[in-house]
Amino acid sequence: MPRDVPPQPSHQRAQGRAELGVVAAPGGARLKHLFQAAPSRILFPDTDAGDPTLGAFVNVAGGLAGGDSVALSLVLEEGARFTATTPAAEKVYRSLGPATEIATRIDVAGGAVCEWLPQETILFDGAHLRRRLDIHLADDARLLASEMLVLGRAAHGERFRRGAVLDRWRVRRGGRLSWADALRLDDPAAAEAGRFVLDGANAIATLLLALPDAAAHRDRARELSDGGASLIAPGLLLLRWMGEAGAVRAGISAALPVLRAEALGHPARLPRLWRS
Repeated sequence: MPRDVPPQPSHQRAQGRAELGVVAAPGGARLKHLFQAAPSRILFPDTDAGDPTLGAFVNVAGGLAGGDSVALSLVLEEGARFTATTPAAEKVYRSLGPATEIATRIDVAGGAVCEWLPQETILFDGAHLRRRLDIHLADDARLLASEMLVLGRAAHGERFRRGAVLDRWRVRRGGRLSWADALRLDDPAAAEAGRFVLDGANAIATLLLALPDAAAHRDRARELSDGGASLIAPGLLLLRWMGEAGAVRAGISAALPVLRAEALGHPARLPRLWRS
């Protein structure tokens, strides 16, 4: 008689969700809608003088594994001013097969000013990440958004040699697609060594400034990114950094205060949680 074969273990998967809607109020914004499902939470730390209302999107599980999913939604109504960030880097652990899914949607109404400034996402060797950022802007909305990927735990000397990444951006202005971008890595080891791919870099950062007069900040953006900035569409200014993780974080940390002040009228400093 053949032996009974035990079933494969079924791993518990997280399905986080967080929705936030804000309206204009003194100081920037006040809460209109809030929904959250573990492990996703939204906290509201005190802000420094002159800064907009601040919200922190938190993963209370401390990291994401293969098969976990997170869906985030941020809606700013007319005239609201709001900064969204995270209290620390997000960690994506080695996957046993399934991808980690992160989907974010941001809607910014007329006259509103939104900052989407999460800290970096760190991919452990063997991680499998599928991430999507969808941004919908009214014609006169303003946005400063950034994302940073660290490929491997840099502090441990780890390199991202196994796994996969699909990281997509979509930006719509007035209902029309303004910009679409995607990064796909199916063979990280080959990409890291490739001269025309990563060329040894273990970190990538993207910063997008979307406002009607974005072209006025192009020269400044090129200074801040050592030439890695371009006006990719009317009203859309893109900055990019690629290299060693510490240098990339330092580059985007230096650019953010300048662009926050010169383009959005905010104090020339990083969001509070970036500095704590």
